[in-house]
Amino acid sequence: MATESPFRADVLRGKAALVTGGGSGICFEIATQLARHGAHVAIMGRRREVLDKAVAALRSEGLRAVGFQGDVRNQEDAARVLASTVEHFGKLDILVNGAAGNFLASPEDLTPKGFRTVLEIDTVGTYTMCYEALKYLKKGGPGRGPSTGGLIINISATLHYTAAWYQIHVSAAKAGVDSITRTLALEWGTDYEIRVNGIAPGPIGGTPGLRKLAPDEMGKGKREMMPLFKLGETRDIAMAALYLASDAGKYVNGTTLVVDGGLWLSHPRHIPKEEVKELSKVIEKKVRASGVGVPSSKL
Repeated sequence: MATESPFRADVLRGKAALVTGGGSGICFEIATQLARHGAHVAIMGRRREVLDKAVAALRSEGLRAVGFQGDVRNQEDAARVLASTVEHFGKLDILVNGAAGNFLASPEDLTPKGFRTVLEIDTVGTYTMCYEALKYLKKGGPGRGPSTGGLIINISATLHYTAAWYQIHVSAAKAGVDSITRTLALEWGTDYEIRVNGIAPGPIGGTPGLRKLAPDEMGKGKREMMPLFKLGETRDIAMAALYLASDAGKYVNGTTLVVDGGLWLSHPRHIPKEEVKELSKVIEKKVRASGVGVPSSKL
């Protein structure tokens, strides 16, 4: 049974959205929740069979959805899919840039071609979609009023906030995505009334990304490092997207919302909690015995 949404079912009624990478994983759930909350949704992806299956799943719920095959790295594909979306729905209100490429690789084993491929999908692909969507999302665009712009949501990560093993390519790519988010929020927010925000998911259970980057064989010893002691769900990310897309998030611009249960803040616990208490008692006893650092009133 589906979990009840905290948002009204019609919170996005009349909105039109395009979700890249929306055929599977996190972005399929984003597309699903946007549609369940009243939006008309287009999905863009490279694999026709994945697109057809995703669109069929949405339509089986009575939701209005369509799929367009295309590669975000190809500017002609980007322009064509955006034009087709607007032709189909009459306008575009929400663009979700979720298409991404990733795999585990140490720097010495990662060729410049492999590094470049991820940047072309994540960073350049995100910018290409934004660039081609501007004429539809800006105030006064097709189906838009003279003072109301649309919304862009860029799916990012937290890997580059510190450093991550075997993820130099994605860390660089997502750092670029976050820069795009902030810069477009400044410039396009000012000039065109377009809000641009991001979402940085943590590890999400049951997704292709988690299966590639954290297979079951790697799971031992990891959970105790996580503050919320569990993996996230695709729905967690979709709810964040709904917040940003609804009127609840209308004053949010230029922000990348981290949805990871606090994982990126986590560090291994080097000393058990019980041992800390015992050590503190020993240290305090030594200090008192030596008289060093003890207030004179205590001597």
